[in-house]
Amino acid sequence: MTTNPTATVLETRLRARYAETDQMNVVYHSNYIIWFEVGRVEFMRQLGITYREMEQEDQLHLPVVEVRCRYKAPARYDDEITIRTRIARLRSSFITFQYQVLRAEDGLLLAEGESTHVAVNAKMEKSPFPEKYMSVFRTVAGRAAEAQTEAE
Repeated sequence: MTTNPTATVLETRLRARYAETDQMNVVYHSNYIIWFEVGRVEFMRQLGITYREMEQEDQLHLPVVEVRCRYKAPARYDDEITIRTRIARLRSSFITFQYQVLRAEDGLLLAEGESTHVAVNAKMEKSPFPEKYMSVFRTVAGRAAEAQTEAE
């Protein structure tokens, strides 16, 4: 996974629940995508942005248009999990988040991936991010994302 060293990385912690595991107490693969969402929502919350505010006040939605996950090692029931989230790419109407899922106890990388989202209005039409969000995203995305938004 390529990373932007100037991007802000924020962490979220959770514990693997029994309901998320299979018969061998290994976390089922689709739960990592849910954990990406947990990381993304908490990343934005730590920046002072909530999906509820985006949707209710600005009629802005961020559907997933692409998601990728590469599994490295299994998470198991009751493991404490750290989700590291950063903005990997940013354009006027698109944002890509990058994730690393680690076992908190020893820092072992369990999975990594990305999700790409398009900003749309209530009619599901592509819409640019309002400046109040873009300015925050640009700040935490670092230099690489700034160069992308300027190139548009």
